Amino acid sequence: MPVSMLVLAGALAAGQASAQTKSVPDSHPFRQCAGCHSLDTSANAFGPTLIGVYGRQAGAVPRFAYSEAVQKSGVVWNDETLRKWIAGNDTFIPGTRMRHVAITDKAQQDELIEFLKALK
Repeated sequence: MPVSMLVLAGALAAGQASAQTKSVPDSHPFRQCAGCHSLDTSANAFGPTLIGVYGRQAGAVPRFAYSEAVQKSGVVWNDETLRKWIAGNDTFIPGTRMRHVAITDKAQQDELIEFLKALK
């Protein structure tokens, strides 16, 4: 894991969720997500918090109004499902209310998935 990711993961583990987004480089693919998703375990934003997303059932964050499509998808977020979501969320789970995302570069997908895995 790159040093910047380790620093960010350490900040998250220390509970500094409100400040860590500023530590993410502008070129990091997470920047595309940061406008809508919280990195605070106790707060959702326009989208649900992404803390603990890896291994979680889709549509399972309390106090967030998911689409019926996401709630009934049966998806568990892992490398494969995150890659499909990142590459085209509205194709992977038709009926999602999340705006269309399409990060098709495999290296950027890998970087984003590793980042999401570190959010515990």
